Amino acid sequence: MSSPRTGSIGVPHAVRRAPVRAGVRGTVVAAVAAAVRTPELTIGALGVVVAAAFSWVPSLWYDEAATVTSAQRSWPQLWAELHTVDAVHGLYYALMHAWFWLVGYTPFTLRLPSALAVGVAAGLVVALGRRLGGRRLGITAGIVFLLLPRVQWAGTEGRPYATITTLSVCLTLVGMTALRRTRTGSATGWWTAYGVLAVVAVVFNVYLALAVVAHAVALAWTLLAERHALRTATVTRAGRTPGPVLVSSRVLVRWTVAAGAAAVVVAPFVLVVSSQAKQVGWIKDISRDTFGQVFSTAWFGASDPYAAVIWALMAAGVGVAHVRVRQRVPSVRALFRAQTVRVALPLVVVPTAALLVATALGERLYSPKYATLSLPFVAVLVALALTTIRPKALLAAAVAVLVVLSVPTAVTVKGPEAKQASTWAHAASIISAERAARPSANEGVVFGSVYRHPSTTAEIIRVSYPDAFAGLTDLAVGTDGADEGVLWNTNGDLATTIPSRLGDIDTVWYVGGTSRTIRPEVKAVLEEQGFEAVQNWQTGKVIMTEFVRS
Repeated sequence: MSSPRTGSIGVPHAVRRAPVRAGVRGTVVAAVAAAVRTPELTIGALGVVVAAAFSWVPSLWYDEAATVTSAQRSWPQLWAELHTVDAVHGLYYALMHAWFWLVGYTPFTLRLPSALAVGVAAGLVVALGRRLGGRRLGITAGIVFLLLPRVQWAGTEGRPYATITTLSVCLTLVGMTALRRTRTGSATGWWTAYGVLAVVAVVFNVYLALAVVAHAVALAWTLLAERHALRTATVTRAGRTPGPVLVSSRVLVRWTVAAGAAAVVVAPFVLVVSSQAKQVGWIKDISRDTFGQVFSTAWFGASDPYAAVIWALMAAGVGVAHVRVRQRVPSVRALFRAQTVRVALPLVVVPTAALLVATALGERLYSPKYATLSLPFVAVLVALALTTIRPKALLAAAVAVLVVLSVPTAVTVKGPEAKQASTWAHAASIISAERAARPSANEGVVFGSVYRHPSTTAEIIRVSYPDAFAGLTDLAVGTDGADEGVLWNTNGDLATTIPSRLGDIDTVWYVGGTSRTIRPEVKAVLEEQGFEAVQNWQTGKVIMTEFVRS
């Protein structure tokens, strides 16, 4: 047995490093490097900034005012309200109640959670795209997502639609992770997370149940595709043998258990929501307009040219993926892109198709805003088409064209009258400016009906812009909505309530809509009490009159 070989060990001299020069250029380079390394965070942060910028400019509208009035009620009052109306938004209202308790209410704080949700959704879209087809697909999908007009709208809306979008892509990512972990070992925790998240998602908005249905379609489609590939596979030197299956019997069993358990848990909630179906009675039957809503309004801001471009790109992405995967020896890239279609396409098609079929059968459920849960997957399909472009410079140019096409909508959604042509903010500013000239005046207000909402009084404008109406006595209110468990106050008999509350009030404001106006009746009652109309204003569909005691 020989002795071990010995020798010397060389110790290298200390390496002299050039000093790092701090400066603007170095900072920019470091920032770019960080952005490239973490595209989810970068695109997510960009989404928050884009959505939050100028979000306070558009005037509030009816649906947002419902959020404000519900979220500012006490917990018992909110609970009573949800027993009669808007149970479908109950969890959102509860979260907004806590949010307003933390930060207070303004139009900006109302919409900020939606901007944050858009940012989170954008980051998750990047993650989804990377998981499905690689880094380029993920980054492109995230950018396209932020450019979609309906995403820009949802990010400035004080309603749950941005969060619905976030939950749909999050639920899909968790489901994909559970599926892949099942192939390599135990994934009980992930399937449990999928079931719990499905419960939270459906309670947050019942339409998210359609995402779970779309997942079932995606699983079935993948199973059939894998079985077809197995039957037709030929093993040759140039051939490719099918890899481990994605959808096994174990996957199907675990998905069924998770989805079934979630369905059992949320069933009572769904029944409560169904009992309040009258609140969507405003939804119309299927008509010629419906097809226009599906084509351009639901995802593309009612811009037909933009919609045509995006639909063409989605079709191209699906078509190219289908053609390439059917080649005799498809590449790994082609296989991944085909699986991307199997995941994304059902989540684009199934929710809209289900709502349209239900509406056609008499259960009027389809509205373009309810299709927001599909937005992440629209972006993924568009990115599939764009990422077939080579070289990278051409891909960047194509994305730049989409940016240019999205600019008009991005500007429109931040306009003062972007929300159903609402001018409530302007009306409130008029009253605020007029009252500022006499801060010590003793004043009252009578609220008339609201345009397009005859059962709601213009007190909804005071809910939205309370500072303009601070200190005004409501001379006509008969019942309080919070006490009655409904959304809005209602007026009493004008001939008795107004005179009994006038006291030493010397100025009365009338605020109402241009339709079904009660201004003539109010004017007659006030004239009997010695008042006369001195000024009139109209902004959009809101009319205002100032009455002064003569």
